[in-house]
Amino acid sequence: MKHLSLFLATTLLIFSCGTSKKASKNSSDKNLEEAVIIENDSLEYQIIITDIGFSTYLHSIAKPMSFHSKEYYQNKNIFYVAEWNNRASNPLRYGDFYESRIDYNSHIDYGLEVNYKLYSYFQFIKYKHGIRL
Repeated sequence: MKHLSLFLATTLLIFSCGTSKKASKNSSDKNLEEAVIIENDSLEYQIIITDIGFSTYLHSIAKPMSFHSKEYYQNKNIFYVAEWNNRASNPLRYGDFYESRIDYNSHIDYGLEVNYKLYSYFQFIKYKHGIRL
């Protein structure tokens, strides 16, 4: 399975693609929130986001998935991922927040759900950390 790790303080974002959603929770630590996992084994792609607050943001603050089209999310993600990767490549300038690059191929159709969740994660980063990409 293809994986790319991206650690952000308490965040692990493994990105490639997916279509179904699963959630897991560490019962030994009640302070941890459910991870948002999107995966599709047949495509061998997966996203895992464990940043504290993202699940709550996704279910209560983020606009619904149907608010924008898949093409809108794809176009925004192309821009956001390019900027994210630029910052990840320049840690002396941007710090260690962007520890790893995101492997996002604009020629692959990841589907509405994956593009929505990735877009929402970038919006969450702006909301939680005040970081504008």
